[in-house]
Formats: sequence, structure tokens, C-alpha cells
Amino acid sequence: MILVTGASGFIGRALCARLTGDNYKVRGAGRSQVHIPDLTNYVSCDLEHGGELDQLCSGVDTVIHLAGRAHVLKETSDNPVLAFSRANVDVSVNLAQAAIRQKVRRFIFLSSIGVHAAESEGGDKISEASACAPSQLYGVTKLDAEIKLLELVEASDMELVIIRPPLVYAGDAPGNFHRLMSVISKGVPLPFANVHNLRSMIARENLIDFISLCITHPSAANEKFVVSDGVGVSTPEIVRCLAKGMGKSPKLFACPSILLSAGLTLIGRRNMYNQLCRSLVLDSRKAKMLLGWKPPVEPEQALVIAGRDFIKTNSDTFKGQG
Repeated sequence: MILVTGASGFIGRALCARLTGDNYKVRGAGRSQVHIPDLTNYVSCDLEHGGELDQLCSGVDTVIHLAGRAHVLKETSDNPVLAFSRANVDVSVNLAQAAIRQKVRRFIFLSSIGVHAAESEGGDKISEASACAPSQLYGVTKLDAEIKLLELVEASDMELVIIRPPLVYAGDAPGNFHRLMSVISKGVPLPFANVHNLRSMIARENLIDFISLCITHPSAANEKFVVSDGVGVSTPEIVRCLAKGMGKSPKLFACPSILLSAGLTLIGRRNMYNQLCRSLVLDSRKAKMLLGWKPPVEPEQALVIAGRDFIKTNSDTFKGQG
């Protein structure tokens, strides 16, 4: 039995579909009371309360912990520090303790490249050996969770796998990637023609493939992995590929980066500027060398598919648009 937390989320739904298709017995857990196709064992619960954790982990061989508090576009909490800490640190530790009590074999924790940095300038690539210097609360709490999980498993027989992905994308991606797809679909001109960055991202399909490999591969035990599509792409390339999938003509014009930076910072979107205009290049060789993993989908193909799926998902919204 595999327990997937965050099963109703962007990654969780697709992961559960992949695992059930591979004939795994899957138990999903999430806050939302939703129907997940092909998943008959779904538990709607609030993991922060912790009362059902032992029951969730009962009879489970592998826990895949996806649930957490990610980047918030519009913060509503009176105490964001506490909210992030409870969701990303306390829940992870409490769930791991329950997993240990229930003799779970392997605990796979989805962390973030944000534990290292938000960007990589000067040609340096970020790998598992790079220094950890999170600049945002999300990355800080993910790193704190990693440290506490490592301490926990040292005194147990449970194996821990830590995965640090960059931005995960698909046609139904949330957050800033959704905003970018929406703008492209509407034919709005974008000021990225002279942006010469490189961004390492990971298609959801590629991330799910890697997580699936980590369930059984013996060499994944007690390891950390930085994973990506393997090829960095520039923001103009991202726009062109998404537009191609949407059947649109990409509309790009040049704008000085200093104006872009100032404008987005002024409206509280500095993180959006970093994602769209700065470089973040990862070194995923460890996953390839140690586990023999190769991303099944190339980023250009995955981006085109994301654009196509976005239009399909929002067909009613964009019906009649050119």
C-alpha cells in the first residue's frame, strides 16, 4: 500500500492516477472532499490536527508526502511564519513519526529547490551538494522539515528519500505559471524578447516518473535528489512553446530588465520577476548516475502539451478567441 498525502492537489491527482495505473494499491489523503478517478481509497482529513495519522499509515509500505503550504500569491494568514511552519514542518514530522510507529518501509518527502536558492547566476549549477540558503519562507520551512526528518530516521529503520524539484508545470498548473499561460492565451504582448536567461523546470509527468522510481529503487534509500527536465529553457522559449500548443502566435517585445524589475517589485511581484527573468540552472546528474533515471518527456514537448491542455481545460473561457 502507498499513502499519498496531498492527493487532491496538482501533483497528487496525477501521481495517484499513475500509481493506480501501475497496479499499486493507493490510499490518498487530502483536505478537499473530491472524487479522484480510479482512487477508491481516499481519506478527507486535515493533517495539521494529526489525530488520524497512525490510521492513515496503517498497512502502508511507502509514504509519499506531497501535502504542504506552497508559495501564496495573496497571503491571508495573520501569521504566515506560523502557518508555513505548521503545514510544512510540524505535519511532516508528525506524519513521519506515525509512519515509523506503523513500520513504514520508505518515506518520500517532496521538498523544493528553494532550500538552496531562488536563482543561480554566473554559470553555477545547483546540485545536492550546493549550499542551502533559502531566501523565502517556503524554502526555509522545507529545509527545516528536511533536517528534522533526517534526525528522526537516524534512530529508526525507515528509509527517507528527499526530492528537491524546481517549478513543476503542466496545463493545469497553479500560481504564476497559470497566470503566464492565461496571458499568452489572451494574446497579450509580453516584454521578454531580450531576456536571455535559463530556467530549469520539471514537467509534472517527469516528476511523477521520478517519484515512482524512488518507490522501489534500492539506491534511492536515504538520499537527496535535485531533479529537473535536464535542459534549461529561456523565458522567450517557454512563451513560444506554450503559444504553439495553444495554436497562438507568441507576442514578445523588448523591455529593459531594470524597468521589468522595478515594475514587478512595485506591485509586489518580485518573485515573478525572478522566475521569468533570472536564471536557475540545476545539475540533475545524481538522479541519472545513481538511479539511471532519464526524464521521459523533453521540456519543449512538455511545454507544447501544457499549452494545448490549458486551452482544452479552459475551452469555454476562450471559445471564439483568435
